[in-house]
Amino acid sequence: LNMKKLLTALAAAAALTSAAAHAGEISVAATAVPHAGLLEFVKPALAKEGVELKIKVFTDYVQPNVQVAEGRLDANFFQHQPYLDEFNKAKGTQLVSVAGVHIEPLGVYSTKIKKLDELSSGATVVIPNDATNGGRALLLLQKTGLSSLKPEAGITATVKDIADNPKNLKITELEASQTARSLPDVGASVINVFMALDAGLNPKSDAIYIEPVNEQSKPYYNIIVSRAKDKDNATYKKIVDAYRSDDVKKLIDKLYKGAVIPLW
Repeated sequence: LNMKKLLTALAAAAALTSAAAHAGEISVAATAVPHAGLLEFVKPALAKEGVELKIKVFTDYVQPNVQVAEGRLDANFFQHQPYLDEFNKAKGTQLVSVAGVHIEPLGVYSTKIKKLDELSSGATVVIPNDATNGGRALLLLQKTGLSSLKPEAGITATVKDIADNPKNLKITELEASQTARSLPDVGASVINVFMALDAGLNPKSDAIYIEPVNEQSKPYYNIIVSRAKDKDNATYKKIVDAYRSDDVKKLIDKLYKGAVIPLW
């Protein structure tokens, strides 16, 4: 019996040692630009704090949440709160925001025109097809005066909520990753910042209209996301602190020149 207790105690001690060895290892899902690149930048600083950051790059908006929810990865960095809320609602997941870190203003791009008022009647305008970015794009088009939405339409507005479309634009929904690729074939396209950067576009110089950043922008802050039970994990807080540094701010300003705006 004593030997059995001893073996049990040794097994428990081994498990604790193993857990301690991995306590500082965090796997984070991120989209390539700018999220994964910025995480790579803070990796050495985190290593000095005893945190080994493992970054897995994704090109879609679904798997980063799926894999965190299933426990295959610890956290992710690619989305804003409205998108997360919609995902949790649709998939029954319980993912939460650890912290907001920056905002990426949405832009309207075109290879055919230089100003929005040059858009011809009946032209095709592409927007992202996921609920929250689609709604955000429609709100952006409303700000430009190209179309307007029903008064009750909110941040998850769809094309069915369009009340007025004076130029009879063909507002077409596409997978976010296709919005930049569609440019040669359409009048204009509403493109997320990192999809634009990935396609070699500079949001500050190439967008013909950029989303204003103001009090109404808060829902669109990019957030670091984890499972609800891990929200207060001290190691995750170290990632947030490393990210919210002067060095990262300088890097963001240098690389993205206003296309990505830090929140600190």
